[in-house]
Amino acid sequence: MAKVVLPLAKGFEELEAVALIDVMRRGGIEVCIAYLGQDRAVLGANGITLMADTPIAEVSADAFDMMVLPGGWGGTYALAEDAKVISLLQEFKANKIVGAMCAAPYVLKKAGVLGHDYTCYPGSRDEINHPGYREDSKVVVDDNVMTSQGPGTAVCFGLAILERLAGVQTMQKVKEGMLLDYC
Repeated sequence: MAKVVLPLAKGFEELEAVALIDVMRRGGIEVCIAYLGQDRAVLGANGITLMADTPIAEVSADAFDMMVLPGGWGGTYALAEDAKVISLLQEFKANKIVGAMCAAPYVLKKAGVLGHDYTCYPGSRDEINHPGYREDSKVVVDDNVMTSQGPGTAVCFGLAILERLAGVQTMQKVKEGMLLDYC
């Protein structure tokens, strides 16, 4: 079974985090929600609190196949300033998979791991300021870097991650079970 770590910081985009976690878990991926700081209860950008599993300080890249970041500028800025998050992204990029959506490709850029082709929330493009931006796809895969656009594309991003880590059949089964006719 594949394992994914998804770090949260205050101000994360709740819809993105929950959709990613839900879709991956439906497909049998073990998802560990990591938190920055001292509090397991992480407040999102829209006032919704999620309970995380483990502090980011205790996360080892060796234990996971992928690290994926939800967006939301508050959480994104906090992740981008966290030395442990940056070093984990660099470790993952070397031989595993990294993913980010919405504003969070900013963190990938800061860590020096954003691929050439990527997408993000259109309003984040200027701040990310990186060549290779694509607006023509909900999800962009560039080798071992996966990116997506925003809250409305979170389920599609989760399915793309599921396809990559668990295979096409598992992804199709989850997609059909969710009655999705897009993505």
